[in-house]
Amino acid sequence: MYCPLCKSANAPSHYHSDKKRDYLQCNQCKLVYVSPEFLPSKEVEKQEYDLHENSFEDEGYRKFLGKVLTPLTPFIKDMKFGELRGLDFGCGPAPVLASMLEEEGVRMNMYDPFYAHNLSVLEQSYDIVTCTEAIEHFHAPHVEWALFNKLVASGGVLAIMTKRVLDKARFANWHYKNDVTHVSFFSEATFQYLAQRDGYDVTFPASDVVLLRKR
Repeated sequence: MYCPLCKSANAPSHYHSDKKRDYLQCNQCKLVYVSPEFLPSKEVEKQEYDLHENSFEDEGYRKFLGKVLTPLTPFIKDMKFGELRGLDFGCGPAPVLASMLEEEGVRMNMYDPFYAHNLSVLEQSYDIVTCTEAIEHFHAPHVEWALFNKLVASGGVLAIMTKRVLDKARFANWHYKNDVTHVSFFSEATFQYLAQRDGYDVTFPASDVVLLRKR
């Protein structure tokens, strides 16, 4: 069994088990992930995602996304208005963050495997790539991560929102793991590993936000 993120062939460690699933941890990149036999089907995933009720008019949701937008603002202001290109990866049925970034002058494209399956937008490079509350759903995150490395232009920023693993004790009672579609769990150590391996400067502006600036 290889790690679904860094593809290490070293045997993973058991991290946690509950009544529904077993969780493993890669000894190299420290990703915590659901044992493969417990991965949900695409049908189960779609049913769960269709329950989400995020909308453009929801001020609470816009404030929530502000945790990503706020640390991106200095980067946006460093560039001339209207010249930045962005991609919202995993935008869902209501691409609210893309709309907020467009309000800041970023020309946005959207991609989502269920709601905006436009493969042509994945053939370009971008100054800003956002992935909010999506990376934890990736069954084989090495695939999407390799794609991110191609999508982010030199000097560009990859902005990710996902709640981070802290330790085993808190993981045991962590509500975030109870969503059946949440299958890949990242920590600061995981992002630092990826940043060092792939040439990014990494910062953690919030407990669930990470910015990776491509060197």
